[in-house]
Order: sequence, then C-alpha cells, then structure tokens
Amino acid sequence: MPDRLVVLYRGNRPPAAALIERLADTVYATEEELPYLLPGADALLAWVTITPAIRDAWPDNPEKAPRWVHAASAGVDSFLFPALVDDPGVVLTNARGVYDQPTAEYVLGLILALAKDFPGTWEHQRRREWRPRPSDGITGRTVLVWGTGPIGRAIARLLRAVGMRVCGAGRKARTDDPDFGTVHGPTTLRSALTEADYVVLAAPLTQDTRGMVDAPVLAAMKPGARLINVGRGGLVDEEALIDHLAAGRLAGAALDVFAQEPLPAESPLWDIPGVMISPHTAGETTSEREALVEVFLDNLVRHVEGRPLRNVVDKRRGYVIDETHPA
Repeated sequence: MPDRLVVLYRGNRPPAAALIERLADTVYATEEELPYLLPGADALLAWVTITPAIRDAWPDNPEKAPRWVHAASAGVDSFLFPALVDDPGVVLTNARGVYDQPTAEYVLGLILALAKDFPGTWEHQRRREWRPRPSDGITGRTVLVWGTGPIGRAIARLLRAVGMRVCGAGRKARTDDPDFGTVHGPTTLRSALTEADYVVLAAPLTQDTRGMVDAPVLAAMKPGARLINVGRGGLVDEEALIDHLAAGRLAGAALDVFAQEPLPAESPLWDIPGVMISPHTAGETTSEREALVEVFLDNLVRHVEGRPLRNVVDKRRGYVIDETHPA
C-alpha cells in the first residue's frame, strides 16, 4: 500500500472513493491545499488536470516528491514541467483509452453540423423563419486527421465508416497504416493540406506541436476547408486563425479547445460566422467519471502489487508510446 495517496480534486471527489481508500492511505486536497499535502506523498491522483497547481506545489526536494502521478485525462501538458519531467524516479500515467470513441463521435457530429449548417437551422428556428436551403454532403470528402494516437485512430475509423476519405499526419510518413492508410510526414504535409476538406487536430500538446497550425499552415489549407480542433488550444495560432476565418479563406471551424480557457468574452471567435465553439467537452460523457476511475483503480492495484503500470507516459515526448502504431 502506498504510504500516502493525495487526490487533487475540485468540487466533487472521484466515484468509488471508498474503494480507493481501502487500497491506499488517501488524503484529499484542493488546489489551494496541495502545497501543504503533496510533499512526502507516495502517489498523486490528479482528478483535476488543467491547472498550474501541481507545478506550483511540486516539492523542491526530489525526495519529497511523489513517485507516481496519474492524470485523469488523456492530455498531460500541464504535467510536463521540468521538475517532474527531469526526475527519472517519477512515473507519469494517464487515462489513455477513455476518450477515444466519445471524441470520435463528437468530431463526426461537428462535421455533420458544419456541413449541414445546423447552427443556421437552429437560428432560423429561433426566429421562426422558414428558409429551405441546400447543404454540403460528407460522403467522399477528404479529412486530414493530424495526430495518429488512439483518439486520432478512433476518429479515422468512424469517419471512414460514414464514407469519408481519411488520411493522417504524424511524425513518421507511411502508406500502409491500418486506420489511416496514408500518414503524411513533414515533407508531404503541405500537399495533403491543399486537398483536405476538413483538418481535424487530435495531437497532444508538446514542445514539438505547440503552435504547429500557424499562418503558413493555414494559408496552405484548401480554400473553403474547415478546421476542427479537439486536441489542445495551444496547437493553433489563434490570431492567425481569426485572420483567415475573417478573410473568408476558410469556410468555418469547430473549436473545442483554446489557448485560454474559458475563452474570453472579448475573443473575436465568438462572433465569426461559421465558427462553432464548445467548452472543452469533446470527450465528456455521462459515464466519463466512472471510466476514468476504473483506469486509475487498475493502476492502483498494480502499484500496490508491484506490477508494471498501464499507460506510462514518455515524459520527453508527452504521450504514451504505442509500439504497434507509430505516431
């Protein structure tokens, strides 16, 4: 049993708390309490993940830092600060697998909403206006999924199932990928952008991917294409995106993540026609909390029994490496 498990929470504690407490000496901490409770802990369950609190509370003395940190999320960018990354004795795990299918379903919904202009239909309904009009189809349209991890793969499989042409973008180019078929690397990415009707961002936020969708990338996209971001807001240069949307080079965008969250009320993105905004909810479902705690409990049992943990993050790369499916 760990000497002490600290659970970082905000508002509601994780489900199955009683089971967690039977497996570990458990202490619950808010973000304000974490600096006082984290030093000396054996493990940390970060039930809250998008926060600077863990970085700010991390002990200066490595001997006081937890040896295992579990993020109740797929993205771990908030955890990639030097003191944690550089300590080889700290294992970081995440909730890989929980968000794959929910996010894929959300992306399909966004593509349909953009193609069929559901926001326009709802606005006409609100105004009691009867305005028949044609809409775009999605069968045969080309989608470039940028990010070939498990979430990107789930997106690719679902979009293929509804008749869309799908390819991927990742670190390594290949032509025989089981989910994407063709995966474009840096040398062929620009040509792929010119052909894609939809570009879906599903990459983790790392040093290599921060700001990857900048002005030149947006300029390379097919005129009239649409951008969907369910990865991280930091993947996109938002000012450049605003400029391209306002100029009409892109037909629209569906954005679930932003550089600053919540998205400030003064952001021009709120008012640009063809832009759909959601509050970082692409992977959320009514059963999300139970699925998240199930992954953690499996790892907690493994930790107690001294067995290898699942979903171990490569802290230098910022994601779990899947040897069977290269990034």
